[in-house]
Amino acid sequence: MSCPTKRNTASELLGFTYPKLHTGKSWYVDFYATDPTSGEMRRKKYKLDGLKKISEKKRRAAEIIEAVTRQLRGGWNPWVNTQESRGFTLLSDVLSRYMEYIERKSRKKTKHSYQSRVNILNQYLSSCVLPIKYAYQFDSAFVNDYLDWLYLDRGVSERTRNNYRGWCYSFGEFLVSRKYIDSNPVDHIPALDEKKKHRKDLTPKMLKQMRAHLNREDKHFLLACYMEYFTFIRPTELSYLKVGDISIKDKTIFVSEDFSKNKKSAKVALNDTLLKLMIELGVLSAPSSYFLFGKHFKPSPDRCNADQYNRRWKKMREALGWGDEYQFYSLKDSGIRDLANEQGVVVARDQARHSDVSTTNRYIQENSMLVHSEVKQFKGALEDDEQEASAS
Repeated sequence: MSCPTKRNTASELLGFTYPKLHTGKSWYVDFYATDPTSGEMRRKKYKLDGLKKISEKKRRAAEIIEAVTRQLRGGWNPWVNTQESRGFTLLSDVLSRYMEYIERKSRKKTKHSYQSRVNILNQYLSSCVLPIKYAYQFDSAFVNDYLDWLYLDRGVSERTRNNYRGWCYSFGEFLVSRKYIDSNPVDHIPALDEKKKHRKDLTPKMLKQMRAHLNREDKHFLLACYMEYFTFIRPTELSYLKVGDISIKDKTIFVSEDFSKNKKSAKVALNDTLLKLMIELGVLSAPSSYFLFGKHFKPSPDRCNADQYNRRWKKMREALGWGDEYQFYSLKDSGIRDLANEQGVVVARDQARHSDVSTTNRYIQENSMLVHSEVKQFKGALEDDEQEASAS
């Protein structure tokens, strides 16, 4: 039977109404309680017509009212199986409890990673027409849909999708161990085969070819390419940099923890080649509040999405006849390679804000990041030289 059209605020907050005796042609005790599957109040009814005497009906009604009231106050719900009741805990409450657990037991880096995973899950839930509400609904169908959303809609790589699968498994174990669900829904969801690294470094000849082409066609994008090659700052981080982050005096650019991938602030060295092109393009004359690479890679009060780097790179790559294994991020690979060969691996490590050049996911300790003066003299394969200048 459907719930009444009007309910007082107290009942809505409690999730139930107190049991009440009804007399007349038919004697019964009834009350309303929220059905978690629908979110609506449903009536529960205990009939007393089987008892012949009025005194027996009253006594039985009093017993029912007392027992049911005590159970309702203790959290009992007639529409939930006792063994499954924890499964009807709100998923939002479970996620909050989960993060409290992570906060107590994990390192700072792990906490940030897990919080990021929870945030992305909440983004998915907010995008669903009918999002799940309770812990028991975290099942294989839901997890599969979530991973497909990441892989197909957001376009993450196979490796990233598998990393999220791993987190879902960990969260599933948390739910199982605390009796919210009976089994881990990720058990039968396979990982995807991961592709080998497709990206290739650029040869010195290709770097010079790129420089010559962009010097003619698009100097502002050339500056963006220089930034990637010489500073190793990630495309998303580049999109957040502002003119005011540049220090001419120190020959550095500041990467804030607010948008840094590793959530650490750092100063990154700028060499003379970068600064010379900035001056030539008038970049340093723009207001300090302007984003360094706005639309068309020019200083702008409006931030431009990081996708513009790959889109513009693809156009240049096609013009130069390069394969798609040469990507904008190849500039970083090539820069690290050339700096390590010219100035040593430690200098390259610190400039890249890595613990070493072979791994991008291990970072050096906070406050130990140094700006090496050697980087400011780094030339690499993109540096102009007098012979090339005179030949042109």
